[in-house]
Amino acid sequence: MNRTAEITRNTNETQVRVAINLDGTGAQKLNTGVPFLDHMLDQIARHGLIDLDIEATGDVHIDNHHTVEDVGITLGMAFAKAVGDKKGIRRYGHAYVPLDEALSRVVIDFSGRPGIEYHIPFTRAMIAGFDVDLTLEFFRGFVNHAQVTLHIDNLRGTNAHHQCETVFKAFGRALRMATELDERAAGIIPSTKGSL
Repeated sequence: MNRTAEITRNTNETQVRVAINLDGTGAQKLNTGVPFLDHMLDQIARHGLIDLDIEATGDVHIDNHHTVEDVGITLGMAFAKAVGDKKGIRRYGHAYVPLDEALSRVVIDFSGRPGIEYHIPFTRAMIAGFDVDLTLEFFRGFVNHAQVTLHIDNLRGTNAHHQCETVFKAFGRALRMATELDERAAGIIPSTKGSL
């Protein structure tokens, strides 16, 4: 089964191309023009064992908002395409990830219904020039276009970089669990409805 996708999304504000392989090794090629976002996307690839190839150009001379949001949107579209009809996947995934004093939990459901619960009490507003408000914009864009339910909770942390990094690492781990093929459920859509 080939669980890959490539999506290009162009607007007046951004041009984004995302290629993914759900059954990869964590290989990544990232160039979004937002260095901290690249660092977080690397966490998704490595901890999710998902190959990511992402290129984006955007109006970063204004700020990073459109680029970060549109990368989330395009990544969500790529996931929706790569999982296809969802036959045989585990559907649900979760992970707790610590980094020094910080601890985060991410739970995901490839439900076909977009929804997000997001609770990160960041201890400062900026991380290396990255506005922490954009973290929610990234995940909201992903959720709406991957059609998933996502719960994100930073349970503790005093270092904002650690808070954010534990979230993205846990997100990668949860994605890996949810999209893994379950040999006991081969060819079965994991829902009593018969579709997701």
